[in-house]
Amino acid sequence: MSDTPPIETFAGVDAWAEAIAARLSETLAGAVRDTGAALFAGPGGSTPAPIYRRLAATDLDWSKIAVTLVDERYVPETSPESNARLIRDVLLQDRAATARFIPLYTPEVTVDRAAIVAAHALAEAGGRFDAVLLGMGEDGHICSMFPESPTLKTLLTPTLKPTVLGVPHGRDGMAPSLERLSINLPYLMSAGRVILGLKGAAKRRVFEEQAKGDPKVQPIAALLAAGVPLEVLWTEES
Repeated sequence: MSDTPPIETFAGVDAWAEAIAARLSETLAGAVRDTGAALFAGPGGSTPAPIYRRLAATDLDWSKIAVTLVDERYVPETSPESNARLIRDVLLQDRAATARFIPLYTPEVTVDRAAIVAAHALAEAGGRFDAVLLGMGEDGHICSMFPESPTLKTLLTPTLKPTVLGVPHGRDGMAPSLERLSINLPYLMSAGRVILGLKGAAKRRVFEEQAKGDPKVQPIAALLAAGVPLEVLWTEES
């Protein structure tokens, strides 16, 4: 079992977002320099927006960088629920407008078929993330690894190959409210750098509790047990 990483604390959202963007850009620049290409995966939602704005303005060779999502709702980009929409509107702007976007959503017959298409597209793009940004919900979920989800144990199985899986909507009113697509734990295990960005006192408490949990059913504990190269950056300002 890996030790819990230190929680790096920042005075406010600006300093927090600046630090995360700097680390991600450093890693992506290094990958482009060393291999001629880089692959980045990040979340949707409102939390990463200030990070993405800073990344978009960073002087990288974005034409050699591919961008994807760690998870997505099974909805088209025209939907306000779409994570791809946030990525396009906030990250793939300014200097980052020349990056290539690899969506997880495609309008297939089922969410599981869409997951197969996404898994193939990511494999074709190299099959390994150079840098990953994660967020965490107040229930402890990362990506679309939700408590009590029937796909949770499969998503958290460390011995599978990196892939994308369909996630059904929650039963009896549990999350998620929509079908989703999610990368699995092995994708995070093989990544070059993984940063978890947390805001607010409540999420810090959840992280510290989840870190001591069962890696078979609690995503944060699974990350630590699997030796994911995790850096945790937190600001109390939410």
